[in-house]
Amino acid sequence: MSSIFFWRKKREEEKQASGSKVSDQTTANAELTAATLPIRSSKKGIRSLFAISKFDPDDLQTLEEILLQADFGLSASEKIVAAVKTEAKLQGASTESDLRKILAQVIESQLSSDKRELNLSSGKLPYVFLVVGVNGAGKTTTIGKLANWLGEGSWSVVLGAADTFRAAAVNQLATWAERAGAKLVGPKSDGQDPASVAFEAVETAISEDSDIVIIDTAGRLQNKSDLMDELSKIRRVIEKRAEISEVLLVIDATTGQNGLSQAKAFAEVAQVTGIVLTKLDGTAKGGIAFAIQSELGIPIKLVGVGEGINDFAFFDAKEFASGLVA
Repeated sequence: MSSIFFWRKKREEEKQASGSKVSDQTTANAELTAATLPIRSSKKGIRSLFAISKFDPDDLQTLEEILLQADFGLSASEKIVAAVKTEAKLQGASTESDLRKILAQVIESQLSSDKRELNLSSGKLPYVFLVVGVNGAGKTTTIGKLANWLGEGSWSVVLGAADTFRAAAVNQLATWAERAGAKLVGPKSDGQDPASVAFEAVETAISEDSDIVIIDTAGRLQNKSDLMDELSKIRRVIEKRAEISEVLLVIDATTGQNGLSQAKAFAEVAQVTGIVLTKLDGTAKGGIAFAIQSELGIPIKLVGVGEGINDFAFFDAKEFASGLVA
């Protein structure tokens, strides 16, 4: 299970009322109460690489073909098969069971990262998350699930509906805000400048002493220059009032290698700090997670494994690898 831990917030005024003084963030963290939040399993719903194709342990070429079909990409597939061959020889493994265990270990080791935790430790409130990705990838749903999870841990959350060019996006976010118990800051008029909505969301969080601001953004990729200008403006106005803690890129796992292309495009313009992989329960092409992290070096932080408000988990390389080879 992941080593990610989050904490219930103890407000500064409560500390002052009790006469305590916090000299630094280390002392503050020591006084916080651990949240009784489940670190939901990312293994749920992940379809095995071998759901369709049969793995022949006497011919590892079939393993490479399976990995390619699962969108690991040629380079990664060759690298994984080579590592499996080497480890199998060292361990004297030959059965399908033995090779699957080795495959899981190889995938886990190459997906492991020490940067999986959300950046919620600086102590500089409010923490601001920008959520980016193409329309239809699951941005709004991800925001709703994340807001709900944070709310379970007693974090107060403000959602900023900065995808102002799509009324449906604003309405959908409003629905999720209500379900998650989060405050919504939306456009006051159709087509309002997205940066102004983002700024108002941060201002609201500051004035109301909220902990987290999550900003939904437009997902147009037709013109990277326009996208870069819009995201840059949003960053500039937010950073006048608060630091940006995370830029989360939402990728639909069912899009396969197109997801890698999207990741590259957004990584160029958005200063992405983490990947959210959605619809992982609807595809046997989970290798896109491996391809993205391998090629871009951006850690996968969250996964979506269903449409329910609780169908959300923190990415765990061991569970992910185990699910793929099950």
